[in-house]
Amino acid sequence: MPLSLTRRALIRGLAGLGLMPGGALGQGGGPMVARGGAILVRRAALLPFGPGGRLLARVTIPETSAPVLGAEQRGPAHRLLWQMVFEGRAAGNHGDLYENRDRGHSRLPAEAHPQLTHVTYDAEMREARLDYGLAGPVIFDAPLIGNSSTAVKDGPLWRSLPRLALTQPQGPVMLYQNYLAGQIHVYPEHRDHDPGHGDLFPANTPFFLVSQGSSYTDRPHLEALAMILAALRPETKAFLHESQLLAATVQMIFRRSLAPVLSREAYRSGLAHPSVIPRDRINLMRMVSLANALTPDTVPPMVRMAVLEEDEAIEGIHYFGEGLGERLFDTPVAIARIWRSTAPRRSMVVSVEATRDLQGRAPEFHWRLLRGDPARSRIEPLDARGLRARITLDWQLPRPVPGQAGLVSNRVDIGVFVRSGDHDSMPGLISVLLPQHETRRYGPGPDGALRIESVDYRVPEGVYADPVLFPQADWRDVHRYDAEGHLSGWDRQGAEGVLRFDAAGRHITPAGPQPVRHVVERPPGRAPRVVLRTGPDSTAE
Repeated sequence: MPLSLTRRALIRGLAGLGLMPGGALGQGGGPMVARGGAILVRRAALLPFGPGGRLLARVTIPETSAPVLGAEQRGPAHRLLWQMVFEGRAAGNHGDLYENRDRGHSRLPAEAHPQLTHVTYDAEMREARLDYGLAGPVIFDAPLIGNSSTAVKDGPLWRSLPRLALTQPQGPVMLYQNYLAGQIHVYPEHRDHDPGHGDLFPANTPFFLVSQGSSYTDRPHLEALAMILAALRPETKAFLHESQLLAATVQMIFRRSLAPVLSREAYRSGLAHPSVIPRDRINLMRMVSLANALTPDTVPPMVRMAVLEEDEAIEGIHYFGEGLGERLFDTPVAIARIWRSTAPRRSMVVSVEATRDLQGRAPEFHWRLLRGDPARSRIEPLDARGLRARITLDWQLPRPVPGQAGLVSNRVDIGVFVRSGDHDSMPGLISVLLPQHETRRYGPGPDGALRIESVDYRVPEGVYADPVLFPQADWRDVHRYDAEGHLSGWDRQGAEGVLRFDAAGRHITPAGPQPVRHVVERPPGRAPRVVLRTGPDSTAE
């Protein structure tokens, strides 16, 4: 049955799931007041927000006579922004916050954008490291841009901050809350998007921007964000923040204005929506111009998605590892799955029926394959307006990242764009990550359909697999079928020799089939691994 939700009901429902600031932004308590271009966040002044332990910072930012840009900012885009602000056509950065989360390592210079209010933290919060690294539990009631030129550099679980956020519990929910509140951070990819291992991000999302490289590469992106916020018309900026569309619209402006994105179809392709955006693709002039052209009537809606149906895999038969699953996360603007199942094909039905245009228009939807093999990826709209679509993927090999031939990706990305006026929205993003470190062999069964023949779960020498998502499994399974083509079990080749299993995943022993468990062990300082246990309380074999 099609969804029929008012915006009020939709907001109330999402807030109940802990996915939206909702009424928390209207809670009592005195706001913290900015002074001298900075605001001190005190732990005692923060309000509890939601079930996830978030903390709400309410702020008041008095307007000052500071100029929108520093005297050294003299490029063409800077001159255009100067003119817009002088003529009263642009809002400037009064009321916008800037948060540096690497303790000054890669700080946006205060003199470059004097109207930004810089966030600082009191001693209690600094001691608890709430000012450092990945954007933490504090959510602000004002527009905010920020950065942290840091990463998890050591140990088996090394990763950039964006990959950390996407692979930790509740990370995507917190990112979505920040997104609705109008907060965008920039983080370097630091080894997660390089020729050696390719694109290691498990999902594509609109929650942040990622720069190519390591320390200091985030500054051009920060400058672009500050200038986009400054170039918005006053009435448009107020409308976007009130409607919780600010971050989504800023992302649209940023990506639609990238140097290689010169047409609507280019914007609706993977070229405009990579995991990582190099600095040489930033076009400040186009970003400032597009931001200032937007009015409340021409702002596109935010795509809101939900999965209605999808194939389900069974742990212990289709994949191994208790507590693991194929659902990485679900938010209304980004959905991510991990292809663990040995099935050669998977499908899901996704709805965008909860999307609402605030001007009351009937939007149109466009579904696009942004990344993946077009011959092995199909998108089938299920109604005339494209409110629902079935996505069917066949197992596929890594492919070059769009626009970056030297990088490969193990991910399939689908974008859903909504358009109800002059502009396409930031797309809703659906990602499926394939475990390409596995060596899989598929072959035809008696009916001609592909079926799994063998899987080697061992990671080859020189190949990287994220141990958070893919704990080590040191064996190879060879599947057996009966004369009619039905799965009868598999033979496992590992360090202990060959073990036989039946189609229900039971270990075949002289005493008969025995139930087993595949337990994920997470020893401190080491990569997680999957070990086989027979019986609920037995030791590893």
